[in-house]
Amino acid sequence: MSLLSEKLGKYQEPQFYKAKGVYPYFREIDSHQGTEVMMSGKKVLMFGSNAYTGLTYDQRIIDASIEATKKYGTGCAGSRLLNGTLDIHVQLEKELAAFLGKDEAMCFSTGFTVNEGVIPQLVGRGDYIICDDRDHASIVDGRRLSFATQLKYKHNDMEALEKELKKCEPDAIKLIVVDGVFSMEGDLANLPEIIRLKKKYNACVYVDEAHGIGVFGKQGRGVCDYFGVTDEVDVIMGTFSKSLASLGGFVAAESAVINALRHSARSYIFQASSTPAATAATIEALHIIQNEPERQEKLWEITNYALEEFRNAGFEIGDTQSPIIPLYVRDTYKTFAVTKAAFDEGIFINPVIPPACAPQDTLVRVALMATHTKEQIDYAVEHLAKCFRELDIIH
Repeated sequence: MSLLSEKLGKYQEPQFYKAKGVYPYFREIDSHQGTEVMMSGKKVLMFGSNAYTGLTYDQRIIDASIEATKKYGTGCAGSRLLNGTLDIHVQLEKELAAFLGKDEAMCFSTGFTVNEGVIPQLVGRGDYIICDDRDHASIVDGRRLSFATQLKYKHNDMEALEKELKKCEPDAIKLIVVDGVFSMEGDLANLPEIIRLKKKYNACVYVDEAHGIGVFGKQGRGVCDYFGVTDEVDVIMGTFSKSLASLGGFVAAESAVINALRHSARSYIFQASSTPAATAATIEALHIIQNEPERQEKLWEITNYALEEFRNAGFEIGDTQSPIIPLYVRDTYKTFAVTKAAFDEGIFINPVIPPACAPQDTLVRVALMATHTKEQIDYAVEHLAKCFRELDIIH
């Protein structure tokens, strides 16, 4: 046995839960991700997808990706900086900048590598980066790569944020980085108050709109638009793998910021560019969410219905204000056990345990799509309540 195998072989936590029959990861899906999926020949209700707009199997998007593949091939064989920039990459960036009300945008091959590559280039030695303690892992990894002084504040606690801002040198760059929608809890950043503090302490604000695009704001422009603070937010980041039914990510900001990032963000200049298929799919999805506001309206109709039904059934769902509905369990084993019990009832949900949450905050995450029906919600609430009661999570 090699030294690596000897060291890593000590990691046996997955084997423990497999032996208990409740291991919940890497479940194979053999159909497209609609509100129902096929898994090992069984039809299952999908409440574990981030496809909020329900567009991942839209024929228009499929056709756009096929046509792009026919024209450009399956890949670009290089980074955007060198040989990997296509005209459709540039088109998407121009359309995103206009959509978000920023000077320019730049696209990355994944959303994770946006935060990983951009954040370290915005702040360095002598600067400060200030994060909510529930920010996404990609933000955490991005800040770890920075030489700036690292500060954190308690989740959505604006007094705690102000205390951190007071620690900073007045003339240094102070970058507040926050999720617009927190991906596990479903609540929103208090952007109006963050912007007030930004102005008071001469800070800058970076908002991750991964779960806001397509969901909040006019035509799905995100939480910044929803709160009317887009012009005050310095940098907006987002992904294509959720409401935009593809793969990739972007950052949008003033031209001077984008110019510097195009030539310095390592996960951009050293990473192969997004495939033609993914790029064309994103463009088509962006057009659809702008031209079909009824899709966003339907998402909110089903979200408001589900929030009320889960609360009435006795679930603890926290402060969510979005199509992300956390059902708190507060015990790792029971989180896995209720995920398995739900699957046995024909319901796919996602377990959330550390490091995605605090140990005392484990939960299962229900995510809604515009294409879900009230009948599907009713089934989920009834059968999840049964599973939770059997495990003595709710009464």
